[in-house]
Amino acid sequence: MDAADLDYRTRTGSGCIPSYVVSRLLELGHAEEVAHQAGHGEWYCAREQARLLGERDRQAEALEVLAPYLATGWWKAAEASAELLERFGRVEEAIGLVRPHAEAADRSALGFLAGLLARHGRGDEAFALLSPHIGDWFLAAALVDVAEGAGRDEDAAALLTARVEAGHRCGSPSCRGHGVAPDNAVDLLAAIRERQGRIDEAIDLLDTRVTTSVNGRDQLADLLARHGRIEELRDYAAAEYHGHAAERLAELLEEQGDVDGAMAVYRQPGDSPARRRRGPLRLAELLARHGRGDEAIALTRALADSPDGAEDWLVETLCTLYADQGRARDGLAFLDARAVRDGEEDWDAFMRRLPLMVACGEREQAIERALAHPESGTWYAAEPIAGLLAEAGRTGEAVAYLERHAPDSSALAWHLIGLGRVEEAVAILQARPGQA
Repeated sequence: MDAADLDYRTRTGSGCIPSYVVSRLLELGHAEEVAHQAGHGEWYCAREQARLLGERDRQAEALEVLAPYLATGWWKAAEASAELLERFGRVEEAIGLVRPHAEAADRSALGFLAGLLARHGRGDEAFALLSPHIGDWFLAAALVDVAEGAGRDEDAAALLTARVEAGHRCGSPSCRGHGVAPDNAVDLLAAIRERQGRIDEAIDLLDTRVTTSVNGRDQLADLLARHGRIEELRDYAAAEYHGHAAERLAELLEEQGDVDGAMAVYRQPGDSPARRRRGPLRLAELLARHGRGDEAIALTRALADSPDGAEDWLVETLCTLYADQGRARDGLAFLDARAVRDGEEDWDAFMRRLPLMVACGEREQAIERALAHPESGTWYAAEPIAGLLAEAGRTGEAVAYLERHAPDSSALAWHLIGLGRVEEAVAILQARPGQA
C-alpha cells in the first residue's frame, strides 16, 4: 500500500470495496470476509473493522487494524486513528498523531486538530492554530466554530472585519461585495454577530452579500425566521431572486400551523424564472403533505404540459406524485400520451414507467417490456433490469443478465453477495479499470 494509491481508490471508488458494500457484507453475515480484506489493503473494510473492535473496547486490536494504513503517511488513516484514540480517552496521543499533518499545512488536518483541541479545553491553542489561515474559507469557518467555545468571538470578528473591509475598498458601487477573501467572510462575521445577540448588525452585513444562497439556503432568510421577524422576512421574500427566502417563509408558516399562509406565499408570482418554476413545485409538495394530493398532481401536470415543461426532473416529479398518491395508472396514461406525442421512448424516458407498473402490480409485465426495449442490452439498462429481476425473487437471472451486459459493474457484485458468492463479488470490485 501507498498513500497515493489509497487516496485515488477511495476518492474514485475504483479498484476497492466501497463502504456501502462493506455494510452489505456485514448485514448478510460476512464479517470474516470484512476482517480478512481489512488486512489486505481494503480501506473501507479496515475502517469498519476498527470501528467494530473499538465498540467492543478492544482498543489495541482496533488500532492494529489501521496501523498498516497509518504507516503509509496517508491523512485519512491518521484521521481515523485519531478519532479512535479520542473515543478511547487518549487525547494526547490523538493530538500527537494529527499534528505533523497539520504542520504540513494539510487544511483538513488543520481543521481536525483545531476541533480536537477545542473539544478538550484548549480553545486558545486552536484559535492560534487557525488564525493565520483566515483567508481560507474552510479554515475560517473552523475558526469561527472554535472561537465560540474559547470566548474569542471578538478576536475572530476583528480578523473577519479586516478581510471584509479590505475587499470593499474599490470605492465603486459596482464592486460592492466583490473581492472579499475568503468569500464567506461576511457570512461568518454575521454568524458571530447573531450569536452575540447583535441581530441588526448581522442583517446589515448580510445585505452586502453578492451570493445570497448556498446549497438552496439563504442565511438572511434563516436568521429572520429564527428570530421571528416575519414581516421583514416577507419583504425579503418578495424581492429575493432565487425563491429561497420565500421557501423559508413558507416553511416557517407551515411549522406554525398556518398552512393556508404558506400556500399563499407559493402562489405569489415571482419576478424570475427560478421563482416562477420553484414556487408551484414547492406548493405541490406542500399540498401533498397535507392530504391534497390530487391538487398537487393537477398543479404539477399543468407545469409538465406547458410548452417548456419537458424537463426530465419535472416529469419524474409528476410520476412520483402519481405513485405516492395511489394513482399509478393515471401516471402511465400520462406517459402514454407523451409517447404518442414525442414518438418512441428512449431508455431514460421508458425508465419512468417501471416503478408505476410495479405499483400497479405489473412487475412481470415491467420486466418483459424492459427486456424487449431496444436499449435493453446496454450497460446502462442492465442495472435497473437486474434490479427488477432481483426484486421479483429472480436474483440468479439478475446475475446472469449483468454477467452478459455489465460484467464489471458494482451492481453485479451486489447481487452476487446476495447469492453468497462473495469471492466473485470481491474480485469484480477489486479489478482495476483501464487507464482510459
